[in-house]
Amino acid sequence: MKKHILTLSLLMSAVVLAACGDDEATTSGESNGDDVQEMTIKFSHVVAENTPKHQGALAMKEYIEKESDGAIEVEIYPNSSLFGDQDEYQNLVSNNVQFIAPDLSKFVGNNPQFNVPSLPFMFDNDEEAIKFWDGEKGQEILGSLEGDGVVGLSMWPNGGKHVTNNERPIDSPDDFEGLKFRTQGGQVLEAIYAALGAGSESIPFGELYTALDQGVVEGQENTFSNIESKKFDEVQKYMTVMNHTRVDYAIFTNTKFWESMNDATKEIVEAGIDEGTEVAREEAKSLNEKALELIRERGQVEIIELTPEQIEEFRTTLEPIYDEFEDEIGADVYEAAREAAK
Repeated sequence: MKKHILTLSLLMSAVVLAACGDDEATTSGESNGDDVQEMTIKFSHVVAENTPKHQGALAMKEYIEKESDGAIEVEIYPNSSLFGDQDEYQNLVSNNVQFIAPDLSKFVGNNPQFNVPSLPFMFDNDEEAIKFWDGEKGQEILGSLEGDGVVGLSMWPNGGKHVTNNERPIDSPDDFEGLKFRTQGGQVLEAIYAALGAGSESIPFGELYTALDQGVVEGQENTFSNIESKKFDEVQKYMTVMNHTRVDYAIFTNTKFWESMNDATKEIVEAGIDEGTEVAREEAKSLNEKALELIRERGQVEIIELTPEQIEEFRTTLEPIYDEFEDEIGADVYEAAREAAK
């Protein structure tokens, strides 16, 4: 009888222990798989606060922190305050920062197809550029950096670029002769300025004001919002409204970080990126319009607005650029961009 009682007691203990183990496994699984993970996300960019990029980043931060009930904190570092043009990509690869939103032309050394925003007079407005980058070919280009452990998620427009300089009014291709301009870098931009008889130099955006002030370069090209927010009109005399090339950004993240999130966490972060994308796209046009008005009001630069005939002269001068880079960028990319621009 004692043996039977002992056996029964051992069996009951085993059942209880097994049940406890099942409860622990279930609880642990729910916690790791379904709860939003606590984390701090760093988002670094190089432009000022009153720009479409920063407004998009703020919207992204607000959404993620609210929807995660504070479990996820998003730290935004504008104005190259964490990393600048020259080192933000390397720090993204190392996962020292989780999101950056660089000018797409920064990646032309990785993939020449990132030259699309630099193709002269390809897109007339933000809507055409967005259509290309949201399309199949644009998404393919954004995903081309996965070998570095980086993935592009969503394009954020900044707008068409315009030229400022310190030497003379520019209203024809000949006026570029002998001047040196700061550009974001890249094969196509270098070829554009060579075709215009000008020099080009790649200078980090955070150092550009000083470079203009000290005469390292005579001019630069940028969007109205970047020109106004960085007060380049303080150190330049002339601005030509051209819309000849573009500044377009995209949100890039580290793939190890991206894959480390569980479904609940990633769902919130992805929705936050969507929110930021919507705001950045809405703000791009309005902020550029406001920036142009502020530049006019400050009255520190002479503003040259080109006629359709003058723009056509620039188009004709720069048309050979397309033939020069067709093999490198790809006829299929040209076709997709032209289709988006219709």
